[in-house]
Amino acid sequence: MATTPLQDALRAPSANQPVRESEYRGATTAALFSNVHEEFSALLNGCGIYDRGFRARISLTGSDRVRWLNGMVTNNIRDLAAGSGVYAFLLNPQGRILADMTVYNQGDALTVETDRSQVEKIIATFDHYIIMDDVEVTNVSEQETALGMAGPKSRAILNAAGIEVPELKPLQMITPKCDCDCGCVECTVVRGEDAQRESYEIWLAPKDVYKTWNALLAAGATAVGSEALEMQRIAAGIPLYGVDIRERDLPQETEQMRALNFNKGCYVGQEIVERIRSRGNVHRKFAGFLMEGAAAISTGEKIVSGEKEVGEVTSSAVLRTPSGERTLALGYIRREVGVPGREVTIGALKATVIQLPLESATLRQAEDSLLHHA
Repeated sequence: MATTPLQDALRAPSANQPVRESEYRGATTAALFSNVHEEFSALLNGCGIYDRGFRARISLTGSDRVRWLNGMVTNNIRDLAAGSGVYAFLLNPQGRILADMTVYNQGDALTVETDRSQVEKIIATFDHYIIMDDVEVTNVSEQETALGMAGPKSRAILNAAGIEVPELKPLQMITPKCDCDCGCVECTVVRGEDAQRESYEIWLAPKDVYKTWNALLAAGATAVGSEALEMQRIAAGIPLYGVDIRERDLPQETEQMRALNFNKGCYVGQEIVERIRSRGNVHRKFAGFLMEGAAAISTGEKIVSGEKEVGEVTSSAVLRTPSGERTLALGYIRREVGVPGREVTIGALKATVIQLPLESATLRQAEDSLLHHA
């Protein structure tokens, strides 16, 4: 498994930043820098900076790129403005989810950003469907890497480091003016998708990632590893492909309606998606489950209501709040049972179905208290 460019630099003795490594979303990266509680708190209340080298980029060029990709994915690429992005699914003809991605219009090219674990499948699927189209697919993952920042102080720290970032809309990208401590590297800054949560990606060349990392740490950011990042994902109720979203799942089951556009015209799998919309909802839905106390919940753990199995867990994490420890799980449940406030059983524990995401006030109560995840 590939090691990210930042992790390569952190391995050097001169870096003097001992970290624990792990495999995360198709790459080897830092799992933990210091204390997972402090790292999680930085993502919520300060500014956590983390390696996004586990993300890959595929460039689409050619005169047919917009029309062709619009006929491949579930969201509207045809009307995507330059300098902006959109989240989408790639489906098979039966409407099952092959991959997820964010597509950006960079003017002379479309950039598909996805986890490294999904790249081979996406490129193979793209190649299969390019016949007489003027579309060139290029994996540019080795030419560019990324850092991530999250927390209410993120933009202030970017500006303090000399990377001038104005107010951006979700998934809007800019090439900022730089008078920075990182040597005025050439980079692209992208605002995160969640309008309620401040986060950014910094796209840059691998040779510049370590000095930019150090400049942002010097400006006040806290180094965050994949353990805290994964905990934050679960707390925010964001499904991860390969874990919470599987190839057997249908788009509407995932509750990620942000990935779907019903006015864009035909695409692979569109007939199934439209049939579900016109005839009624699917039988299962993605949801959150909150339990009192700390519990080791395994992936695939059954959810029970009235002595009947009604769902399964896909991810879980334990939070310590002022009122005590609570376990948060993500998973799928029968739609008629998955009503917020409904009580179900997971293992030996009673759980309450909750609406995702958890409200930001609940997350901030947890502060630095995510203890572990399953």
